[in-house]
Amino acid sequence: MTLKALTLAAVAIGTAALYAGNAGERNAGERTGAAAPVAPVADRAADTADTKALAAEAGALAKGYGGTLLGAVKSALETSGPVGAIAFCHDEAPGMAAEQSRRSGWRIARTSLKPRNPNAAPDDYERRVLEEFSRKIAAGAPVAGLSHAEIVETDGGRVFRFMAAIPTAAPCLTCHGSSLKPEVAAKIRELYPADRATGFSEGDMRGAFTLSKPL
Repeated sequence: MTLKALTLAAVAIGTAALYAGNAGERNAGERTGAAAPVAPVADRAADTADTKALAAEAGALAKGYGGTLLGAVKSALETSGPVGAIAFCHDEAPGMAAEQSRRSGWRIARTSLKPRNPNAAPDDYERRVLEEFSRKIAAGAPVAGLSHAEIVETDGGRVFRFMAAIPTAAPCLTCHGSSLKPEVAAKIRELYPADRATGFSEGDMRGAFTLSKPL
């Protein structure tokens, strides 16, 4: 799904139950034949417009952050070699995401079904979207064009969430490919003993940028 095609506004029946964990209540309603309330048409149209605008903003932030991060990794590879680039990703990349988040007012991070850092493991929502991306890729969709946006209901209120797939670029294969140099593999084991982020080929989905903003 491209950003131009984003018209999602997750305000349909059952969304609150899905994301707040109230599936039991939803199922009970179905068993008794109770009808869930439907948002007025005007409200749904407003949510759709909000989703489009927020998706455009989030997409621009993800693109900017991704470009900055890739440039920094390339620079680290050139100046410090692969081992130094791994140390850079370990020591500096989290701070870059935190700074982007602070400046933008969004939570900006990366996640993957095969994370290097366990802290980047997907939550239930992110896993669902990543698995949907994987199905679309298997059906022939280009990785670079995949994104997803919706407004979700949580216990703390409405949150806008956005994800954009990350293609594996050629420089990434030095540390994420199938054939790693011994010193690279050793550094990864040292800094990331639970690493799962190897075996990628150029163009594979490495993971996704994940952004969220309370509404």
